[in-house]
Amino acid sequence: MLKVLGAPFRVRLLLAIGYGEACVCHLEALLKKRQAYISQHLMVLRDKGILETRREGKYMYYRVADPEIFSLIETAAKLLSNPGNTLPQPAAPGVHDNCPCPTCADQTKE
Repeated sequence: MLKVLGAPFRVRLLLAIGYGEACVCHLEALLKKRQAYISQHLMVLRDKGILETRREGKYMYYRVADPEIFSLIETAAKLLSNPGNTLPQPAAPGVHDNCPCPTCADQTKE
């Protein structure tokens, strides 16, 4: 588990997904990275059981399998970080601008 979380971008991905769920297009908009790069890291997290998926049409949605992982990330950050560094809080569920998935598109029309 710690080896998988040793990649800083994977921690950023988990925090971006947060307590809700996100499709790759959400994560592209939030993290400003290419889809292929994000998908590679999502696959590792999913293969290790850290993420679960749900398909809706052509969109795959990712969610954290056990939210307790955020406590692990926070504890590890406290142990490893320099004083003054703060860890961003996990994202709350929500709609993301510039995301074409059905979840965001439907809610931005309202």
